[in-house]
Amino acid sequence: MEIKNATELEAFVLTGLTYQPKWQIPLFLVFLVIYLITIVGNLGLIALICNDPQLYIPMYLFLGSLAFVDAWISSTVTPKMLVNFFAKSWTISLSECMIQFFFFTTGATTECFLLATMAYDRYVAICKPLLYPVIMTNRLSMQLLVSSFVGGFLHAIIHVGFLFRLTFCNTNIIHHFYCDIMPLFKISCMDPSINILIVYIFSGSIQMLTILIVLISYTLVLFIILKKKSLQGIRKAFSTCGAHLLSVSLYYGPLLFMYVRPRSAQADDQDMMDSLFYTVIIPVLNPVIYSLRNKKVIDSLRKILKRNA
Repeated sequence: MEIKNATELEAFVLTGLTYQPKWQIPLFLVFLVIYLITIVGNLGLIALICNDPQLYIPMYLFLGSLAFVDAWISSTVTPKMLVNFFAKSWTISLSECMIQFFFFTTGATTECFLLATMAYDRYVAICKPLLYPVIMTNRLSMQLLVSSFVGGFLHAIIHVGFLFRLTFCNTNIIHHFYCDIMPLFKISCMDPSINILIVYIFSGSIQMLTILIVLISYTLVLFIILKKKSLQGIRKAFSTCGAHLLSVSLYYGPLLFMYVRPRSAQADDQDMMDSLFYTVIIPVLNPVIYSLRNKKVIDSLRKILKRNA
């Protein structure tokens, strides 16, 4: 279906992950299980934090918010992908496409800000433990949390606004499993140079800024850890920061790889795999990473299990 201008545009066609019918049922079952684990794991972590007064501190406020954003990102992409495995038509309307992209971008950007905020929180907790209650007040924690979500919302609004300046007439086929911005640029019949510039300016700046905050925070934490003479103190510090560092590495790795490497004919498939990693895999890994490496979360879970036994 060829589309000549934006007024005639009714739908895009998502190619999905595979053209081979024999893989549709196995992939559907795999991603369905992953999605269910993602929702149960992240919402369960939020419920755990809400039900334990001992976890009413900034660290767990941010962790609960991260779990919410992970469930949000996965729910923005996965249900449509699951439906398309058995749908006769893999179409998505222009409005649905823009809404999906808006919610995904809001969630992904918010997660970047939250990871940076969590790194700063750990820096204060380890490097300035006596001043932690004075610095990380409830007011500051809420301000950082709200700012993360507002920043994600504004970033998404900017890109969606610039997307509406484009018209799509080359083809309506999107080589992806959800509406991402780069595949949309490729099917535009207008020059998307301004949009691409906006992506690199805003998305690049946000990624660089948040990565810089993480690196500076953990560099300072590392210096403090190396100065500790207590082996128990060193283990506690590494245990506290290890889960967050692992989550940051897993999340930023695919994002940076997508934008830094040169474009090529194989880039589309590679981008799809990278996108799959941070939209489907990361949301299911985060609650596991934080739960298994956090003693207070495990203790809280044990209390609830004993109470309901």
